[in-house]
Amino acid sequence: MGDEAVIGEDDDIRRAIEAILMVSIDPVAPNLLAQLMEMPTRKVEAICSSLADEYEAEGRGFVLLRVGGGYRFQSHPAQAAWVERFVLEGQHSRLTSAALETLAIVAYKQPISRNQVSAIRGVDVDTVIRTLQQRGYIEVVSTDPGPGNALMFGTSQGFLESMGIDKVSDLPSLGDFVPGPELVEALERGLLAEPDVVELEAEVGGEAEGGSDAEVPVDDRT
Repeated sequence: MGDEAVIGEDDDIRRAIEAILMVSIDPVAPNLLAQLMEMPTRKVEAICSSLADEYEAEGRGFVLLRVGGGYRFQSHPAQAAWVERFVLEGQHSRLTSAALETLAIVAYKQPISRNQVSAIRGVDVDTVIRTLQQRGYIEVVSTDPGPGNALMFGTSQGFLESMGIDKVSDLPSLGDFVPGPELVEALERGLLAEPDVVELEAEVGGEAEGGSDAEVPVDDRT
């Protein structure tokens, strides 16, 4: 009888956690859930992990993830194409390529000043920086102690939530997007070499190898 009561209590707690996460806009920290449930944080984390495993095993269209330091429901990655179609239908407020490029620079180089971002992109970024601040993706995180006390920008909690990650270090490594040195060298050779020069060098090289005694092909058909 005692075991059944404990199981029933755990089920009630699991349903309560599901209900709270369902109505919450922002990720809910495990320590807050622990306070609400009046139980240790470790047990709440174990319950959330168990729920996440159940949803995955059942093939649900959503997942329970820990992002931005808390738990929240979000669509399953396998359903990204359908969700993207839904989200972008009639959407007119998407970030421009310039904004995405600036956001990537801030994400990987933070903390970074406005002038430093401009130097990397080669253009003025004042308008883009303001847009990203208004969207809640970046924020002022510190002040440069050097001359001018420039404002230093970094990504926000909203950025983590939008990316579906728990911390900035969860971002993919830049090395995954950079070609290896061999490919870069090959591309440089291909870009720097002029086609006419390459063909001429090949012809000269062929004549040098063959020399004056090179065998001349004979047409046998006559």
